Amino acid sequence: MYNLQLETFIAVADAGSFNKAAEQLYVTPTAVIKQINHLEERLDLKLFNRSPRGLTLTKSGESLYNDAKYLIQYSRDSLARAKRASLPEEIIRIGTSPLTPPQILVDLWPKIHEVAPSIKFQLVPFENTPENAREILKNLGQNYDIIVGVFDDVLMNLRECNGFKLNEKPFACALPFNHPLVDRKLITLDDLSGETLLMIRKDWSHYVDDLRSEIEGSYPDIQIKSFDFYNLDIFNQAANTNTPLMVFDNWQGVHPLLKTVPLKWEKKMPLGLIYSLNPSEKVENFLEVIAKLVQSGQINL
Repeated sequence: MYNLQLETFIAVADAGSFNKAAEQLYVTPTAVIKQINHLEERLDLKLFNRSPRGLTLTKSGESLYNDAKYLIQYSRDSLARAKRASLPEEIIRIGTSPLTPPQILVDLWPKIHEVAPSIKFQLVPFENTPENAREILKNLGQNYDIIVGVFDDVLMNLRECNGFKLNEKPFACALPFNHPLVDRKLITLDDLSGETLLMIRKDWSHYVDDLRSEIEGSYPDIQIKSFDFYNLDIFNQAANTNTPLMVFDNWQGVHPLLKTVPLKWEKKMPLGLIYSLNPSEKVENFLEVIAKLVQSGQINL
């Protein structure tokens, strides 16, 4: 899928010497030098400045280094997708990440298997980035069939996908373990008076916008600090700055240094299965099984 000499190139760039890279790659320094020489000849580029003090990347080397890791990962992901494409059609590919845990389907699996033993799951991990979120949700059915997550009509319309609600999750605050409110079983907006609250941007969800409006109108002592996207960076920010982060109750355990405490707020966020506007036959069959289990009362959510 890609020239394996790129891996050697990255190892040398990270190590700063041929000898150290050779140790990490379990080959001889001579073999490493030959691979780098062949790569430079093939590309017609000088990638390293060589001196008695060690190796440094040239401008061309820096440019290639920045792209090489992406090229390697993209090639690996492409091969994984190709292998998944050959799987039997009854396998439902569940996209999973720290913020889209598949636990609700894992818990339902015994009942699903009892009703439809031909249905199988494959958990397919992905990284939470804005770019991935857009591409995955817009192209559901290609590499991922279903994502388990919170959603509302704003998300469905924006990302051109569909949702099957299984239950609702309360709003919550993710709190660092040294925060004064961390031992509460329930947090009120009054409790947050004088605090800075990390909160997802406007127009992400009308449920969140309603909460924002309530805070801005009735709790002027709460300072809202907006962010654009839920990922581990924002959880790290909350942990490192001792700042409450508005989340949902199903995100317990996303970050080891934060505890999720429910927020007293009358509205809840729908949680369920997100899938394509034009689902495949296997996904339609799977959703029919889920719907029948819910209607018959066999699934108590």
